[in-house]
Amino acid sequence: MSVFNTSRLHGKTVLITGASSGIGAAAAILFAKGGSNVILTARRMDALEKVQQECVAAHQEAGVQHGGRFTVIPLDVSDRDQVASLPEKIPADLLNIDILVNNAGYVVGVDRVGDISLDNMEGMFATNVFGLIALTQLFIKNFRERRTGHIINIGSIAGKEPYAGGSIYCATKHALRAFTAALMREVVDTPIRVTEIQPGMVETEFSIVRYRGDKSAADKVYTGLQPLVAEDIAEEIVWAASRPAHVNIAELFVLPVNQASATINHRSNT
Repeated sequence: MSVFNTSRLHGKTVLITGASSGIGAAAAILFAKGGSNVILTARRMDALEKVQQECVAAHQEAGVQHGGRFTVIPLDVSDRDQVASLPEKIPADLLNIDILVNNAGYVVGVDRVGDISLDNMEGMFATNVFGLIALTQLFIKNFRERRTGHIINIGSIAGKEPYAGGSIYCATKHALRAFTAALMREVVDTPIRVTEIQPGMVETEFSIVRYRGDKSAADKVYTGLQPLVAEDIAEEIVWAASRPAHVNIAELFVLPVNQASATINHRSNT
């Protein structure tokens, strides 16, 4: 037994949404190191192609003789037609997905109730909830037929604890948490595994989007403490996926050491 055995990932096919940056990109690269095939999806094709190249390099550097297929497919998970046509774009020999990582999601603004843009509200629900459910439904029947598969949903501390200025985002992540828990109960009579990973403060492009491109405002979120980074959560994703077939990591709640809740943290004065 090794501390972190990735041999169970050899030759597995992983589909990751939101793989163009942040957690999704880091997870793709780590799965590549572990000997998996990876289907990278996101809206930004140029960024996806860069991550694809990093996957190729990581796989070669690892020297593993398994996997090594890295396919990029442009996908906006909030677009029903794009989701429905996704299987047509996946190479035939990679259609039997083994691990689905529902990572795509975003938050925009810190507006309070009464000032929230309906477009922003609909956009967050379309991506964070409806898109995730649509992707899951797209592959769950195949998982059932093959009696295998692992669905890993990237939730958030916002799905455990609401906070002011995040009502819509918190609502989407609470919905994700409820959906994930219900799904796990629905497939309890199968070998299908269902996992939700709930990060706390992670420093990625996520906060820049939240503050509408204002990097200085986004940076202030992490001032005085050491947040998690994308690679930290990627390790948890790959670790959960590499557990023995009879082990299901149902929930994994991950915080930086100086964060205790959505609103309680410690910041140094330096």
